Amino acid sequence: MMQLNLPQHDIKVKRNDRGDGWVVWDPLRRRYVALTPEEWVRQHFVQWLVQDKGFPIALMGNEVSLTQNGIARRCDTLVADRAGRPLVIVEYKAPTVAVTQKTFDQIVRYNMVLHARYLMVSNGLSHYCCRIDYDRGSYSFMADIPQYDELLQQDK
Repeated sequence: MMQLNLPQHDIKVKRNDRGDGWVVWDPLRRRYVALTPEEWVRQHFVQWLVQDKGFPIALMGNEVSLTQNGIARRCDTLVADRAGRPLVIVEYKAPTVAVTQKTFDQIVRYNMVLHARYLMVSNGLSHYCCRIDYDRGSYSFMADIPQYDELLQQDK
């Protein structure tokens, strides 16, 4: 798999049961899943959030189901605050996929249902975080991906 712009972490990869492909351990889903380029990004980004940014793994979920206008969808990663409310939605793309306005449009549609305060997008090479200000009806991009506790402080 491709080298990412993320710190190295212990990512468990093995051959699938048929021996014709690879799977990666997802600690949030607690099972092995097919190793795709997007999944490679997801697992590294989640480990970075947990190990380096202080995100509580117990408040995170991958491939979280939601319904929008009667259509079942899944957001890549959802992070809750300590009260269990949606705090962050993360959308991943493969490293070969550019992060574009279309990517942000996708995550904004998910957020119409979830009402998270922060949206993050990563293709493993470029990472973006924006804060939604519901009172002003605006958003602002942040210079870096903050620590979990910083998000909670800014959310007050």
